Amino acid sequence: MTFFTKFCIPFIVGATVMFTVLAIKYIAWLRNLPKSDWRLIAKNFFSLRTVTALWEVVSESLLHRRIFKVNPALGYMHMSLAFGWFLLIAVGWAETVAYLGMRWVPLQGHVFFKYFAALNNISAHNPTFDFVMDLLLLFVLSGVGMAWLKRVRSRILGMRKTTKHVAFDRIALSALWFVFPMRFIAESVTAALYGGGGFLTSGMGAILNKIASNDVLHHIYEPAWWLYSLALGVFFVAMPFSRYMHIFTEIPLIFLRHYQLRPEAMEKSYDNFEVEACSRCGICIDPCQLQSQLGINDVQSVYFLRDRRYNMLQQKIANNCLMCGRCEQICPVGINLNTLRLNSRSSMRNIPHEGRYNYLRDIDKSSGEGKVGYFAGCMTLLTPNTMSSMHNIFQAAGEDVWWADRDGGVCCGRPLMLSGEMDSAQKMIDYNKALFTKHQIKSLVTSCPICLKVFREQYNINDIEVLHHSEYILRLIQQGRLKVGHTKDATFTYHDPCELGRGCGIYDEPRAVIKAVGELLEPAHTGKNAFCCGSSVANTAISDAQQLSIAVKVAAELEDTGAQTIVTACPLCKKAISRGAQRKVVDLSEIVAQSIK
Repeated sequence: MTFFTKFCIPFIVGATVMFTVLAIKYIAWLRNLPKSDWRLIAKNFFSLRTVTALWEVVSESLLHRRIFKVNPALGYMHMSLAFGWFLLIAVGWAETVAYLGMRWVPLQGHVFFKYFAALNNISAHNPTFDFVMDLLLLFVLSGVGMAWLKRVRSRILGMRKTTKHVAFDRIALSALWFVFPMRFIAESVTAALYGGGGFLTSGMGAILNKIASNDVLHHIYEPAWWLYSLALGVFFVAMPFSRYMHIFTEIPLIFLRHYQLRPEAMEKSYDNFEVEACSRCGICIDPCQLQSQLGINDVQSVYFLRDRRYNMLQQKIANNCLMCGRCEQICPVGINLNTLRLNSRSSMRNIPHEGRYNYLRDIDKSSGEGKVGYFAGCMTLLTPNTMSSMHNIFQAAGEDVWWADRDGGVCCGRPLMLSGEMDSAQKMIDYNKALFTKHQIKSLVTSCPICLKVFREQYNINDIEVLHHSEYILRLIQQGRLKVGHTKDATFTYHDPCELGRGCGIYDEPRAVIKAVGELLEPAHTGKNAFCCGSSVANTAISDAQQLSIAVKVAAELEDTGAQTIVTACPLCKKAISRGAQRKVVDLSEIVAQSIK
């Protein structure tokens, strides 16, 4: 049997280029993984983690479950293209086996089976396979139609903005748009000339027979298959250099993630898996307040990842981000966007200089003694009502407290980390860790979510319990050590700080504390979807006026609840929202201190 003709050449060349480039990339990334990562892979490969990773590949890479949750229309579009194409390949292979048995058939024989069936005089047709293959083709074509619609009228599919593409993206996208329409045309012409086909291709074949003679159909027969092969070939060549590289990158990323690998420095190969797993679907654009509130359209995570992948990342893109996590929590691939951006800033801005931190030596401005330590943090020191409220709470609970920085101290280091100065941040981390060890504290409480996140993730103080003051206050109330009164007429609304909520997963504790003293009224955007206050220390690019613009909108939404008082649990958020609010803005600790019996 013959399974080759000249029109197969574009497909064969494209597939060869694609798999060669994929092999080169995979080998480079994997061989440069550190030994610790390889140990994790070896430890977890023959475990339940592999099974759960396989399930995630099906649910996310093929069915796109997370996109469905965010936007059902987009979820269907992505699923029809991914799962539909996969099923066309799988069922197409089964169709070949049904007709030819378990003989070896080259790849193009499976892909262009309808052509080779006619060429090899296979006249008997299996109506079941014809129907199923046409149904799957229609499934995929519906997704292609939605992709065309999304490009010209994105709002119909629930997106205000779609991604701006680079050249290889546009080439691959254009080729992909024509792959399945050209397959439909080629198989319909084949059905018109040689019979067979399901309800879709045979139906179109019947129409072609009515409007064109056999001579005309024979003239367009080969060109139709050529165009189908060319579309495939161009897509395969462009794919490894375009956003569609995510098709073959998301799958290994899922396995590595289940094997507990995490992104580290920019040079680490695991970062490449995350960067190239981005499909540039654009879902992260609309949640970005820089885009929706300030009209900044070229710094979102999709563009950051694009520019980093192509080694054209500039500081104006890397630095202009609130790092609030709104895009990260909605990313359907689960990419660690904030970590990748932080690593990029580090590679661009980190300036080691030992002499700058000589002043840290032998500084200890702490006071008091106790197994519980309180670290206010820089921003809490600038909101003295929070400090005095925590003092009253400690006193009412009878807690002996070691005050790390009531009279001044050293920053936790996270603001420097967010700016990319990792070495400088490490100096401060080492200083504070030594201070905690020296005073032998068992629990560390902070009112600043920025401090909380760095204590939990970077300090490696596993022998010390680290608590946000919302967690600590709730514990005191539940243990009966802190008595507070509940006022029926007191109404509060709560703003979730980014670093506390999306950053540390603390949502319930502050709400439980508020409900202990009054009534809680939730704003429209709350919990994981809460707005950033706009004054994030992670962004040094936007102006004060732009920060205020964001704060005004956030405050307006909180005030729309009708609550008497706006409550937050972050000193930075308190200062930012206060600038844009018409009503009183307080820290969680303040309403508790005022309610102490």
